[in-house]
Amino acid sequence: MATRRLIPAPKDEDEDNPDAWLLTYSDAVTLLMAFFIMLVSFSKIDIPIYEQVKAGILDQLGKQGDKAKEQSPIALMKVDLEDVVFALQADQAVAIGTDSRGVVMELDSSAFFRPGAADIREVAIPILFNMAKTLMAPRYEPFVIEVEGHTDDDPISTARFPSNWELSAGRASAVVRLFMTQGLAGDKMKAVGYGETRPKLPNRTAEGAPIPENQAINRRVVVRISPMSLDERDAYFERRSREEIAAGNFAKGRTPPSETQAPPPAR
Repeated sequence: MATRRLIPAPKDEDEDNPDAWLLTYSDAVTLLMAFFIMLVSFSKIDIPIYEQVKAGILDQLGKQGDKAKEQSPIALMKVDLEDVVFALQADQAVAIGTDSRGVVMELDSSAFFRPGAADIREVAIPILFNMAKTLMAPRYEPFVIEVEGHTDDDPISTARFPSNWELSAGRASAVVRLFMTQGLAGDKMKAVGYGETRPKLPNRTAEGAPIPENQAINRRVVVRISPMSLDERDAYFERRSREEIAAGNFAKGRTPPSETQAPPPAR
């Protein structure tokens, strides 16, 4: 009687390789990483909200200990500027808040400037002086400052200000110049004039009649303070380093190499 020979079934290769699941896992992780990179590339980060969420998470996890109660630089800046405003009783003329970029200060033009002029009122100068001193704190150095001038839609035509564009730009420039006199670096500030093109409220009714209350709100100077990007921060501190080196050489009576080199021989 012939004996029946049993042929074993072929083994699955995965049975001999217990780590085969890692291949599928790595593919899934790679796909997730690509997905989140795509989300970040299309997203707009709201810096104040991001810092609030970050502080809240760290507080709940208890990873910062006593430091968990510390506020973010933007939150600290907002509080410091509010203290200045309230100490000088200027809260009726200055509104301080935050947006997706950082801190926003709105200055009532009628409180800071005379009608049709870009010269800062004497009574408003101490407010801006103290704001500048606050922004001079080392923790606020890597921040950029953008000053915007806005007007209502009433036209102006003077020798100094042919239109609302020049008036709004002149008021923004006046604030920047005053900040610079207090030591804020000019290369991290800019002045922008928008004229009447960006009103907060309608200047007129549907029939074209002016709305004085809205026009008064639209006449404003907006100071936006936001963190520098990584590239801006690197460029800023590189300029500061070069300036310090140049100042040190000047103090020691040295002349920069470019000025001591002899001119090339004539050919």
